[in-house]
Amino acid sequence: MTVSIFPVEGIGEARPGDDVADLLLHGLEASAITLVEGDVVVVTHKLVSKAEGRVVEIGDDPQAHRDLILEQAAAVLRRRDLLVITETPHGFVCANAGVDRSNVAPGLAVLLPVDPDRSARRIRKRLQHALGVLVGVIITDTFGRAWRHGLSDVAIGVAGLPAIVDYRGSEDTFGNILEVTEVALADEVAAAADLVMGKARAIPAAVVRGLDHPPGDGSATDLIREPAEDLFR
Repeated sequence: MTVSIFPVEGIGEARPGDDVADLLLHGLEASAITLVEGDVVVVTHKLVSKAEGRVVEIGDDPQAHRDLILEQAAAVLRRRDLLVITETPHGFVCANAGVDRSNVAPGLAVLLPVDPDRSARRIRKRLQHALGVLVGVIITDTFGRAWRHGLSDVAIGVAGLPAIVDYRGSEDTFGNILEVTEVALADEVAAAADLVMGKARAIPAAVVRGLDHPPGDGSATDLIREPAEDLFR
């Protein structure tokens, strides 16, 4: 199996009220990318959030930033100096409730989409209507990880493919029965796409081609570990 990843360039800055699918179609044309059956379109949440009007003006006031984080958090789990680990209304555990001041004009902060899965489904439907091909869509954000240093992109919205592939009960190459193996497919695709999008290249989307995965239409909520199973709570 060969997987290819193509950056979608030429999209430009999203503004409130923009149709994300239209922006992607323009970028696909500018990048000379023709979507084919089975492609997965990966989009940063910032493009989606800006188009959905999820941008707040806070100026350069640190207190306004802290207040906005608490406003967006369903619960505060940990604090250390200026770092706040929160649970969002979506169920995501992340820093600062997803409130982000990077890749946005000074004085502004970008919030997470209200319902990233719904946003992904809407984009997928529009792309399929315009192009006549079945594709998947993943909306991403950048999260830290409990066990390791560094950041990685993860899926916060999924449509048209499984978020998790469950191998429990199947055999490995030595005939052993897999008992706990669940692969976070959507997170793997999100992280792979970031290799061509980057954090400072103004490339908010990518196309991942050649994935071999079982059929299914998952949700980013499938990736959220229940609090009772979360050893870090």
